[in-house]
Amino acid sequence: MHPFSVLADPVRRRIVELLAGGERSAGEVGAAVQVEFGISQPAVSLHLRVLRESGLVTVRPSGARRLYAVDSSPLRVMDRWLDRYVRSDTRRSEATGRAVDAGRSPERGKKHKKRSKRKERHG
Repeated sequence: MHPFSVLADPVRRRIVELLAGGERSAGEVGAAVQVEFGISQPAVSLHLRVLRESGLVTVRPSGARRLYAVDSSPLRVMDRWLDRYVRSDTRRSEATGRAVDAGRSPERGKKHKKRSKRKERHG
């Protein structure tokens, strides 16, 4: 499953947010998510599995516990992909700002005509 599809789910986004602060046990993640979303422990386990299989989180055994952590590699790939559009939008916004400052319509590059204000008629 593609990382964007995986993170479209609010429960999985929350799990990643929890793990962004550092490694946590499956029990800690489950307790937080169960309270916030009102879901069962098996449902939390399924979300953790999807995150693990997509590469967004890693898991390692520590005695009887399983510790989860964010794997930032897929997030960096997503960030680079998004950056293309953010940069493009920023350039477009800057060009629009310059056009407005110069008194041109950003859509057509034409000068705006000043419209005369009509006097209001009182009736």
